[in-house]
Amino acid sequence: MTQTTLPPVPKTEPVSAPPRGISDRSRAERRLGWILAGPAFAVMLLVTAYPILQAVYYSLFHYRLTDPGNRAFIGLRNYGVILTDPLWWQSLLVTLFITVVTVAVELVLGFALALVMARALKSIRPFLRAAILIPYAVITVVSALAWKFAFGLTTGFVNSWFSWLPGVSTSTDWFGDKWTSLLVICLAEIWKTTPFISLLLLAGLAQVPEVLQEAAQVDGATWWQRMWRVTIPNMKAAIMVALLFRSLDAFRVFDSVFVMTAGANGTESVSFLAYRQTISRVEIGLGSAVSVLLFICVVLIAVGFIKGFKVDLSQARGE
Repeated sequence: MTQTTLPPVPKTEPVSAPPRGISDRSRAERRLGWILAGPAFAVMLLVTAYPILQAVYYSLFHYRLTDPGNRAFIGLRNYGVILTDPLWWQSLLVTLFITVVTVAVELVLGFALALVMARALKSIRPFLRAAILIPYAVITVVSALAWKFAFGLTTGFVNSWFSWLPGVSTSTDWFGDKWTSLLVICLAEIWKTTPFISLLLLAGLAQVPEVLQEAAQVDGATWWQRMWRVTIPNMKAAIMVALLFRSLDAFRVFDSVFVMTAGANGTESVSFLAYRQTISRVEIGLGSAVSVLLFICVVLIAVGFIKGFKVDLSQARGE
């Protein structure tokens, strides 16, 4: 009996997936994006770069506008004065409180309004969107004045209309306490900017494939399950943009604070602190340092949202 030997099996290298790179479609879209947004970006950079650099420059000096002859270079001493002052941290906490409360409430209300606009009949959809956009079209100062008038102790109607609520009477002074003042400021911000959130989320709802909704419904998914597992994951990019834009805007709140309380009762925001140091006290050095710190906070918020959401548009397109 002869023994047969099988030929040796050739060694093959393990097949590895090709490295993921930028597809031609993504490259073309990036090129088109730069062509369309490049001129506007260049103009904005030219307009904003000089004030930012000038603020950084002035923040390194002891510079009082009423005594320009005694301007002296002091390095980072202005930043040390600000960061060791309890007023800065109080203003920062007030700003964070307004930002978190308003953005959270606006996200919920804006999503609800977006659902209503998306499900509304086509015949009334344009009128509904126009009605929802009315608060956003009102100038912020005018809106703040209206809310201040409504909650005023002598001029307002809120006390008489809602005196049946616990803690509300005809003698309630909404602007006499820190937390009630912040409540009114937050309500004014929510009323005005919720339409902005709803429009961004409406655009995100339009990007959710209807096929996925129908497939989930066929599989027996409830409305809440379709919302949390189909709609919201596919709106991740729109939610990120809405939260990012609105958080950056809310963190720079100034008009409502200036009109309603002028920073009284511990309601001073970071932007109002910069205004008070620069305009009221004409401390150009300290005011510029506050502005630079505000700019750094805004940049950190933007980076945090972008890194936290980790939106991959190419993966969303299936590339």
